[in-house]
Amino acid sequence: MPDPPPGTGVADETQLARQLSGLGYPGFGHLRARKANPAAVVLEALLQADLETRLTEALPWVLLTYPELDWDWLVRHAKLQDVQNRLGFVVAMAKSLAGNKVEHERAFQHLSAVEQQLERGRLAREDTLCRESMPAAERRWLEANRSPLARHWNLLTGLTADQLAYAS
Repeated sequence: MPDPPPGTGVADETQLARQLSGLGYPGFGHLRARKANPAAVVLEALLQADLETRLTEALPWVLLTYPELDWDWLVRHAKLQDVQNRLGFVVAMAKSLAGNKVEHERAFQHLSAVEQQLERGRLAREDTLCRESMPAAERRWLEANRSPLARHWNLLTGLTADQLAYAS
């Protein structure tokens, strides 16, 4: 069976993991690497209805590691697919990890500009961070207990920066 086309929301998680390995992500360093465009990998991951948590956790690392990626393309396509809140959350998380660290100064600048751009297009509808099959009980719990960042981006997720082992 051929790989699904980009943007369909149905990706082979193994291929995404191999692409992350190809980008140098340490969490998948044991896999055979596959060359990939960092912006395309982030978008494809964000388009997934349901995505393994380890793959979602890699996204802030990609944004920190590749601050010169094609942001215009990524933001434009995220908006076209209505996943700008997902991207905004991941960008804000990467920005918080970059903080005042000298080695991430360029990334911080790019992430700040992109975050402002995404803020203007933030959607009011509530979404998940690639976990659409989340049980109703978990949805109710996250509505009450999610982080302020997740609440701001209207996402039901428990993901926080301190859970990201390879991001900093």
